[in-house]
Amino acid sequence: MQETTDIETRVMKVLADVLSRRLEPAQISPDADMVAVLGLDSLEAIEFLLKIEDEFDIELDFENLSLQHLDSVRTFSAEVVARQEPSR
Repeated sequence: MQETTDIETRVMKVLADVLSRRLEPAQISPDADMVAVLGLDSLEAIEFLLKIEDEFDIELDFENLSLQHLDSVRTFSAEVVARQEPSR
Protein backbone atom coordinates (compact mmCIF):
# COMPACT_ATOMS: atom_id res chain seq x y z
CA MET A 1 0.00 0.00 0.00
CA GLN A 2 1.35 3.40 -1.04
CA GLU A 3 1.70 6.09 1.66
CA THR A 4 -0.31 9.29 1.43
CA THR A 5 1.75 12.45 0.92
CA ASP A 6 1.11 15.76 2.65
CA ILE A 7 -0.23 17.19 -0.64
CA GLU A 8 -2.62 14.24 -1.03
CA THR A 9 -3.82 14.69 2.56
CA ARG A 10 -4.56 18.36 1.93
CA VAL A 11 -6.34 17.55 -1.37
CA MET A 12 -8.44 14.92 0.45
CA LYS A 13 -9.41 17.49 3.13
CA VAL A 14 -10.60 19.91 0.44
CA LEU A 15 -12.50 17.10 -1.31
CA ALA A 16 -14.04 15.98 1.99
CA ASP A 17 -15.22 19.54 2.59
CA VAL A 18 -16.87 19.69 -0.85
CA LEU A 19 -18.46 16.23 -0.48
CA SER A 20 -19.33 16.63 3.21
CA ARG A 21 -23.05 16.51 2.53
CA ARG A 22 -22.76 12.96 1.16
CA LEU A 23 -19.55 11.34 2.40
CA GLU A 24 -17.57 11.10 5.59
CA PRO A 25 -13.86 12.04 5.22
CA ALA A 26 -12.86 8.47 6.12
CA GLN A 27 -14.70 7.23 3.01
CA ILE A 28 -12.33 9.12 0.71
CA SER A 29 -9.40 7.03 -0.49
CA PRO A 30 -6.44 8.61 -2.33
CA ASP A 31 -6.94 6.08 -5.12
CA ALA A 32 -10.73 6.37 -5.52
CA ASP A 33 -12.01 7.93 -8.75
CA MET A 34 -13.41 11.30 -7.67
CA VAL A 35 -16.13 11.29 -10.34
CA ALA A 36 -17.08 7.64 -10.90
CA VAL A 37 -16.68 6.34 -7.35
CA LEU A 38 -17.08 9.38 -5.07
CA GLY A 39 -19.77 11.01 -7.22
CA LEU A 40 -18.18 14.42 -7.69
CA ASP A 41 -20.55 16.28 -10.01
CA SER A 42 -19.75 19.24 -12.27
CA LEU A 43 -20.74 21.94 -9.77
CA GLU A 44 -18.84 20.21 -6.98
CA ALA A 45 -15.84 19.86 -9.30
CA ILE A 46 -15.79 23.61 -9.86
CA GLU A 47 -16.09 24.24 -6.12
CA PHE A 48 -13.30 21.70 -5.50
CA LEU A 49 -10.96 23.29 -8.07
CA LEU A 50 -11.53 26.80 -6.72
CA LYS A 51 -10.88 25.62 -3.16
CA ILE A 52 -7.71 23.85 -4.31
CA GLU A 53 -6.48 27.13 -5.80
CA ASP A 54 -7.09 28.85 -2.46
CA GLU A 55 -5.61 26.02 -0.37
CA PHE A 56 -2.37 25.86 -2.36
CA ASP A 57 -2.24 29.47 -3.59
CA ILE A 58 -1.92 28.30 -7.20
CA GLU A 59 -3.69 28.97 -10.49
CA LEU A 60 -5.00 25.89 -12.25
CA ASP A 61 -5.09 25.77 -16.04
CA PHE A 62 -8.85 25.24 -16.44
CA GLU A 63 -8.64 25.10 -20.24
CA ASN A 64 -6.36 22.08 -20.08
CA LEU A 65 -7.89 20.26 -17.12
CA SER A 66 -9.97 17.21 -17.95
CA LEU A 67 -11.81 14.45 -16.16
CA GLN A 68 -8.58 12.45 -16.29
CA HIS A 69 -7.08 14.89 -13.80
CA LEU A 70 -9.91 13.98 -11.41
CA ASP A 71 -9.19 10.28 -11.79
CA SER A 72 -8.01 10.12 -8.19
CA VAL A 73 -6.60 12.25 -5.39
CA ARG A 74 -3.14 10.89 -6.27
CA THR A 75 -3.50 11.89 -9.93
CA PHE A 76 -4.82 15.34 -9.09
CA SER A 77 -2.14 15.86 -6.44
CA ALA A 78 0.51 15.44 -9.15
CA GLU A 79 -1.14 18.34 -11.02
CA VAL A 80 -1.02 20.44 -7.84
CA VAL A 81 2.67 19.65 -7.36
CA ALA A 82 3.37 20.60 -10.99
CA ARG A 83 1.60 23.95 -10.46
CA GLN A 84 3.63 24.64 -7.32
CA GLU A 85 6.97 24.12 -9.02
CA PRO A 86 8.59 27.31 -10.25
CA SER A 87 8.42 28.03 -13.97
CA ARG A 88 11.47 27.19 -15.97
